[in-house]
Amino acid sequence: MHIDRFERYWIIIIAAVLGAFFAALVAGAVIFGIRLPSTPDSFINPLGLSETEFANPGIYPSLTEDNVYDAYIVARMWRFDIGSDEKDELGNDIIRLPVGARVNIYVTSADVTHGFLIERHNVNVQIIPGHVGQTTVVFREPGTYRLLCHEYCGRGHQQMHSTFIIEEE
Repeated sequence: MHIDRFERYWIIIIAAVLGAFFAALVAGAVIFGIRLPSTPDSFINPLGLSETEFANPGIYPSLTEDNVYDAYIVARMWRFDIGSDEKDELGNDIIRLPVGARVNIYVTSADVTHGFLIERHNVNVQIIPGHVGQTTVVFREPGTYRLLCHEYCGRGHQQMHSTFIIEEE
């Protein structure tokens, strides 16, 4: 079978590029240890939240460190369940913490895909049912910071927010 000279060049170039991509993939996995994020603890059954640590959402102080908190948050249509007794006029949770608080956040969804964004902080998590999103935030400045849903989750999406109030001790 006759292959045109220019067609042969393109076949060689395409094969070389594919070979380079494959070599980079193998080098990343074998030499540099790059893996997909997958820890068994980061998946739960969204229908069985009552049997997990998300059964009682809330912010709990660390038993070993000062000014460190663990937050278990459940995103539901159309609110974040943080387990706070203090609510705003729409029924969304208000959380009060001291300046310098480090919060380890564990968040999941009970129903649909939500977003999790704390304004003026580098916290942005996509919340997918069955997955546990994990992040850490340190509140260094006093003030009011809103927790917003940035993934459209239905007709009440615009009202889905909570508030962190960071106060001087």
